[in-house]
Amino acid sequence: LPSMQTSGSKPCPCPSFKLREVASMYFTMIAVFLVILVVALQGSVPRGSDFPYKVPLDPQGLLELSWNVSYPEQAVHFQLLIRDLQFGLLFGMSDRGEFENADLAVLWSDGHNSYFGDAWSDAKGQLHMDSQQDYQLLRARRAPEGLYLLFRRAFSTCDPKDYLIEDGTVHLIYGILEKPVHSLQAINISAIHRGLQRVQLLKPNITIPELPSDMKTMEITAPDVVIPSQETTYWCYMAELPDGFPKHHIVMYEPVITAGNEALVHHMEVFQCAAEFDSFPHYNGPCDSKMKPDRLNYCRHVLAAWAMGAQAFYYPEEAGLAFGGPGSSRYLRLEIHYHNPLVFKGRRDSSGIRLYYTATLRRYDAGIMELGLVYTPVMAIPPGEHAFVLTGYCTDKCTQLALPAAGIRIFASQLHTHLAGRKVVTVLSRDGRERQVVNADGHYSPHFQEIRMLKEVVAVFPGDELITTCTYNTEDRSRVTVGGFGILEEMCVNYVHYYPQTQLELCKSAVDPGYLHRYFNLVNRFNDEEVCTCPQVSIPQQFFSVPWNTFNRDVLKSLYGFAPISMHCNKSSAVRFPVRVTSQP
Repeated sequence: LPSMQTSGSKPCPCPSFKLREVASMYFTMIAVFLVILVVALQGSVPRGSDFPYKVPLDPQGLLELSWNVSYPEQAVHFQLLIRDLQFGLLFGMSDRGEFENADLAVLWSDGHNSYFGDAWSDAKGQLHMDSQQDYQLLRARRAPEGLYLLFRRAFSTCDPKDYLIEDGTVHLIYGILEKPVHSLQAINISAIHRGLQRVQLLKPNITIPELPSDMKTMEITAPDVVIPSQETTYWCYMAELPDGFPKHHIVMYEPVITAGNEALVHHMEVFQCAAEFDSFPHYNGPCDSKMKPDRLNYCRHVLAAWAMGAQAFYYPEEAGLAFGGPGSSRYLRLEIHYHNPLVFKGRRDSSGIRLYYTATLRRYDAGIMELGLVYTPVMAIPPGEHAFVLTGYCTDKCTQLALPAAGIRIFASQLHTHLAGRKVVTVLSRDGRERQVVNADGHYSPHFQEIRMLKEVVAVFPGDELITTCTYNTEDRSRVTVGGFGILEEMCVNYVHYYPQTQLELCKSAVDPGYLHRYFNLVNRFNDEEVCTCPQVSIPQQFFSVPWNTFNRDVLKSLYGFAPISMHCNKSSAVRFPVRVTSQP
């Protein structure tokens, strides 16, 4: 077996164009150097504990990916289990799960010999051998359950054809070769069985805190439901805490997945209902059903959230999330997203989330605060936009009033937009300068939302600002997209988890409505089509009547960039802190 090892600590010189051409020719001429005889490979399968993170790649569970992260080496080690190897496999990464312009590791067979190599696809989906081999095959072995491939990939390779592995969501792609192929170039990626899986590859290296000795568990699980035979289902189930359940702290939670359904349960959340209602109706059915009681919409306070590939979630040892007791609702709503692209029928499921809680309250209650944009139609995205940016502010005036002198500590974050969201980032600003990134996802997907523990706790003090920026793509839309609660409307939110809990539950902004009214007047002056700005016409209707030429787009972008903002600095009771609401710079 030819060696393809490279040093993980080598410098990263990027070769010149001519050298790259020569290298490409070299690899094409001696592709036989990459031959591996799979059946003859030796070596043992690493222990499962060596790869703490695991996710099924395909809905049938034929491909299982495990991995670990080495921050000292700045590398990821992958272990891929192929349960039913035919004539090869493509595995890799791309910007949003496309098979064009993708970075790939390819195992293929011509029926006699097997080959492994680092490859890339161009804008037409044609595969090419990479002149710089950065997927390093370390070991391969057949076992009763299938073929194990162990390979390594550095976060950054200085290869322009390679994907940069960074914090946030990574779109993993795979393709299964069902027929022998005589060369890499002969692989037609549009004709193979293929798919994608989203994960957070770069998990934070966090020490697991010691758990209390009096810890108890509670499982909030679906009651043996039959998964609908359709691609996407959101299932809602109502659960109750026992009567007189006193205040406890949640210190940890983890998923409970029914065996055999690991590839179908995409993500899950447990919400606590609003305390102002004495009771909530029982319900067990699709979340979008007309039979679902409207009152369930008041169950929105997140207690736990899990997405495929995530591990158990631990609270810091000095804090816990309070539930139960006076002022806390007994009613909980479990929401499960089933992803069933192969439309399996009759699958039964009892998945959910296991809460670990203690009656011995920790020093601090943990809190959840909403950052970003207010849910309002004054923030809008024109149709046909590739990367339209909107920003929401938690201003220094709000943190000065609402935060304790010792500040708060943010330890986890859940980013949220609707279907047009592509990137989300929150930064901490102090004295007018950006100091720290709180959380960022440059490959954000609205189909993969989880509460993520931060690599390091972020301290926020009175007078600091928290700035949340979302980037949207509306190239597939012909109408303007306004802010709001509907799935075809948009949001820009970061739910930050912090301690100690304060009264501040929402710290968000929107453009000053008076300046938006001036925008509509300006559009009327410079366009033939008149936009009605009468008071009785709603803001969405005014936006829908705007002709989206270059001028109107550019002016709206500029307006959002310079116009004063309307600030929402709210307590949990929806009462605002006494800060100046409108016309803040």
